[in-house]
Amino acid sequence: MTRILLGGLLGGVAMWIVGFIFWGTPLSMLATSNAGDSASVAIQSVLAQHLGPNGTGAYPIPWPGTPLGTQAYGEGPIALVLFNTNGYALPDTGSLVGGLILSVVCALVLAFALARVTGGMRFAQRLTAVGLFAVAITAYSQLGQPIFNHAPTGYFVYLWISEIAGWLAAGAAIAWMLPKAPAAPAGAPLE
Repeated sequence: MTRILLGGLLGGVAMWIVGFIFWGTPLSMLATSNAGDSASVAIQSVLAQHLGPNGTGAYPIPWPGTPLGTQAYGEGPIALVLFNTNGYALPDTGSLVGGLILSVVCALVLAFALARVTGGMRFAQRLTAVGLFAVAITAYSQLGQPIFNHAPTGYFVYLWISEIAGWLAAGAAIAWMLPKAPAAPAGAPLE
């Protein structure tokens, strides 16, 4: 149990570090587009004026729930605005702490799952299992966004890659910490 908990803790820290590299450094600019200072400030003002009274939320623009909105949505341009009425400093230490806690919790769940289903496996086999699950689950949830919601492909491919890297880092730490599989008898084929 101690090795599982320690593996989950180390895995969570590894996942958090990878997430920070992808999203807390200038590398994150690869995932986004820049509208420029003047356009950004103008859009920020319009958002504050029109969405501010409604509060924080995810706003499809235009709203597709009315006949006029449906027509405008079909004609484009469209946006899904993730609106926050409050500003915050970058990097936001609150999100760094919250992200670390979330990473550790997710890695602990992974550690218990790996301990339960990969008991007889070696490190490489455990890491392969993590990689296959990470690709399958994150591909559907992240690469599905450009397919289902016509979201920007580049952003979600970057997000997908960052998530796979994070899960692999966590999985490597966990697989390394879990009890070692018994050695194969001499002359037995390796799987």
